[in-house]
Amino acid sequence: MALIIDDECINCDVCEPQCPNDAIYMGPEYYIIQPEKCTECVGHHDEPQCMSVCPVDCIHPNPEWSETPEQLMEKFKRLQAAKK
Repeated sequence: MALIIDDECINCDVCEPQCPNDAIYMGPEYYIIQPEKCTECVGHHDEPQCMSVCPVDCIHPNPEWSETPEQLMEKFKRLQAAKK
C-alpha cells in the first residue's frame, strides 16, 4: 500500500530527501507522495523512511492504493529498471 501525507504536515522538509524513489514532492499546501512511485521503501529499507523521520506522525497508509508486499516489490523492480 502506498503512503499518504495528511494535512497535519508542517512542511518540515525531512521526508522528501529520505525517499529512495523520489516519490515525495512539495504540493500547494504540504508534501505529497506519488503512489505510483511509493514502495513503502520495500527493496531499499526495512521500514518506510519518511514515516520514521516524520516529527508529527502525518504519514499513513493510503487506503485508496492497496498493494501487497509482493506488489510493492514488483513496483520496486520496475522503478529500478526504469532508472537504467
